[in-house]
Amino acid sequence: MQAAGGTTLNAEETAGAPEAGSAPAAPRARGKAVAVLGATALLGLVVDQVTKELSTNELTTGEPVRILGGLVHLSLLRNSGAAFSLGSGYTWVFPLVTLVVIGWISWMAVRLRSVPWAVALGLVLGGALGNLGDRLFRAPGVMHGHVVDMISLFGPYGEYFAVFNIADSCLSVGVVLAVLLELTGRQRDGTRLTKAANRTTDAEPGEKTTA
Repeated sequence: MQAAGGTTLNAEETAGAPEAGSAPAAPRARGKAVAVLGATALLGLVVDQVTKELSTNELTTGEPVRILGGLVHLSLLRNSGAAFSLGSGYTWVFPLVTLVVIGWISWMAVRLRSVPWAVALGLVLGGALGNLGDRLFRAPGVMHGHVVDMISLFGPYGEYFAVFNIADSCLSVGVVLAVLLELTGRQRDGTRLTKAANRTTDAEPGEKTTA
């Protein structure tokens, strides 16, 4: 193509030129991912706190409520430890671990471009904040608060599985989703591994494509 005045224009250059006023794709992708992370975390935190408030107001310790034909029992339990009451003598450790997790997720958000990863990290963050609130603000005191659990599967008192809450569910689902994303090659920066790197001695390095 030849412009007025005899200047030759390269078709590839004109096709690849960015439009005036268009924003870079990377900041938009990061902004969307961070927004999804924040919204997911907030939703998980709100649902967790609402169910805990309802449980403490409507349920009585030692009087489980049977629903869904006994598949689920609502049993009010105040847990000073982790799952299955592990570490009940070291309640103060759990808030510190949670703060480390929150800091790690905040650092990950700097290069976050993937919406699926944003959902996974948001679930973990929402669950961590939900139980952290119990540790900080519930009895018997700051850093020693007991977490409110209320969901017991197949039995009223956690005979088959630990009694848990919505925050625990968010944490578990978020971790499982993160593992699946890693196994399928989805990266936090929005790219996806299409080949296993160095599968054999003469294999090509792993390639990335935009997820």
